[in-house]
Amino acid sequence: MIAYFDCFCGISGDMTLGAFIDLGVPENWLKDSLEKIPLSGFDLSVSTVSRNGIQAKSVDVRVIDDVKSRDYAEIISMIEKSYLSPNIQQKSLDIFERIAEAEAAIHGCPKENVHFHEVGGIDAVVDIVGTVLCVDYLGIARVISSRIPLGRGFVSCQHGTLPVPAPATLGILKGVPVYGTQIPQEIVTPTGAAIVVALAESFGEIPDMIIEKIGYGAGKRELKPIPNLLRIITGKAFTHQKDTITVVETCIDDMNPEVFGFLMDRLFDHGALDVYWIPIFMKKNRPGTMVQVLCPEDCREIVIDCILSETTSLGVRYYDAKRRVLARESVLMETAYGEIAVKRIIAPDGSIRMAPEYEVCRKIALEKNMPIRIVYDTILQSLRDPI
Repeated sequence: MIAYFDCFCGISGDMTLGAFIDLGVPENWLKDSLEKIPLSGFDLSVSTVSRNGIQAKSVDVRVIDDVKSRDYAEIISMIEKSYLSPNIQQKSLDIFERIAEAEAAIHGCPKENVHFHEVGGIDAVVDIVGTVLCVDYLGIARVISSRIPLGRGFVSCQHGTLPVPAPATLGILKGVPVYGTQIPQEIVTPTGAAIVVALAESFGEIPDMIIEKIGYGAGKRELKPIPNLLRIITGKAFTHQKDTITVVETCIDDMNPEVFGFLMDRLFDHGALDVYWIPIFMKKNRPGTMVQVLCPEDCREIVIDCILSETTSLGVRYYDAKRRVLARESVLMETAYGEIAVKRIIAPDGSIRMAPEYEVCRKIALEKNMPIRIVYDTILQSLRDPI
């Protein structure tokens, strides 16, 4: 499963948890899972709120006991001593490390001594570990994020008044595409920044995907005119792949047609992906043939040279074309003719179909002196009913 973080109004830890709960992570399951951490003195509450008419989940971490501040070394120890799986522990520690490194660079201290003060420390543990638990629960294998918007102004914290974005937030977002807004608030917190930077493999437009669910997590403030929400979209990635190829073409009306067969062989030898002869009518109504070749970009020049040297053409056109192809691979399968190579193709709905390779069928037909259509049908039957 793929998840797209649509951070149109920033991101924080509680917004991330809210969006995941809205996507279907059970609240009770999340609370029970967080109890595997040796952390007391808090309760997690979830409510449904509205932001600009959009329903969303709001998550509050309520402190119910006085809790001392913890430094980074203590948080590492706490997570490592938890009953969470090693994978959850490691991903949580990776996120915490980004915050600790940014804070340590700002305050000039070893990262092990960075303090996560009282309520903020509890918030960070719940938000970060909870997010990793949610990603695992939903089976999310890939995360992609939008560019990150930043607010402006000033914010008060443990160390006094700081500019927005907070220095730690900017430190964490190094190397990440961001853009400024006119929102006079902190809309990206250090925890939110660390979560998205650690989880996302890239930042940009929504990827090609089949959307299945959409979750909204609410921030605490009402921001006008923009709804203070984080939107997470989940679904399946397309099974087809995108790439760019080069199309080379020319029109010929004065060449011996016997040359075309030789030309096709030469073009394939030079890396052509496909070659077409297209009947056309040219000036003065003369019948002709359009030669159209699809090839990788790095084969363009040799394909052009081949056409200009082997044909009567005086010039060619070429341009890039985008294409999408189904995921496929060559595999060996046992058939009535023994083990042969077939194409394993993944359809857009995820189903798999097998197709015999033409050259394999041709070789068998010649060796056994039988019609190629019978060879083809026999192989297909063997693939449907494995031997």
